[in-house]
Amino acid sequence: MPKSQVTDTYGAGALTWVPRAALNYVAHTEGGASIRALARQAGCHASTVSRQVRTFEARRDDVLVDDALRRLGPHVAAAHGTSGKTDATAPNQSGDSTLDPALTEDRLKRHAVRVLRRLCESGAVLAVGAGMDKAVVVREYQSGTNRTAVVDRDIAEAMALNAWIQCDNAGRVSRYRVTSAGRSMLAQLLAEQENAALGITETSEELLRTDSNAAASDTKKRQRFTVSESPLILLSRRRDKDGARFLPDGLVRAGERLREDFEMAQLGDPKSQNWDAFLSGTPNIVPLGKDAKTVQAARDRVTGALRDLGPGLGDVVLRCCCFLEGLESAEKDMGWSARSGKIVLRIALQRLKRHYDQMGEAAGMMG
Repeated sequence: MPKSQVTDTYGAGALTWVPRAALNYVAHTEGGASIRALARQAGCHASTVSRQVRTFEARRDDVLVDDALRRLGPHVAAAHGTSGKTDATAPNQSGDSTLDPALTEDRLKRHAVRVLRRLCESGAVLAVGAGMDKAVVVREYQSGTNRTAVVDRDIAEAMALNAWIQCDNAGRVSRYRVTSAGRSMLAQLLAEQENAALGITETSEELLRTDSNAAASDTKKRQRFTVSESPLILLSRRRDKDGARFLPDGLVRAGERLREDFEMAQLGDPKSQNWDAFLSGTPNIVPLGKDAKTVQAARDRVTGALRDLGPGLGDVVLRCCCFLEGLESAEKDMGWSARSGKIVLRIALQRLKRHYDQMGEAAGMMG
């Protein structure tokens, strides 16, 4: 069913991010709608809706999915003119009783890009504690575990409901890993962001019908690292002549710290951000949205780090840590000799680590 029909049916624009199968399940179990009526409404066979109901009933063992469905209950039941078969006001494990009206599709996508990118990194999991209103992404290094992102619980619930993440280890602290559907969604969201930045308004379906030769040519021009293999991760695997790693964990974490703040700073208006202008001394000022306080704090931290590094060092960390540009491309664009970029990047990361060390606890990860 198109998003407009979902909105018309349930009377809430916030529900456009909810899978149709989940809406059918809640409408049947909470709203009392018959399977045949839901099938007619969706234009499918009754057995399809019945299968959807069984699938989501089995998924309620997942704490995030169960909480998300509880949030949906009052809205869907109200759309069907009933208070539901169960207590729709029963609180979930995070303490909330209803769906957050601020959880729009746009807000979900903006935060999902940041979190899914982190979860695609090797060894990353999303941890959710019972009764906590935040979830964290943690990643294991040789020297220990490091927190790389923090996300609101309602975002985590929406990601689980859409099967972008899946529970690996349930318990007092449940752990989730990214699924193949989550990786596909991340690729789609990144493509949408690039299209928006380039002023392309066509839908994904329309873009798939474009000339294949033009698409192949564009791919060659815009080579990128995969989200799980950023330039820092690739360099951290290299060894010096004495066998020591070229980039120790501390330098990698410093670069990842800057990247997290950079991604958080984009939540205001990524299309109008211009960090290159900042490095040239003419930073642009853009309006902030709902997450104004958090976004402004992230911008201030990125600005402080880049000012401390200065031109040259600031350029290379911005390109490699934030824009995920490859070293060869950065060397070419900045007019450096071949294979000199990794040395400059290491010097920049050492300076960046010193900057964060001087900040003390204020330099910790988000949250």
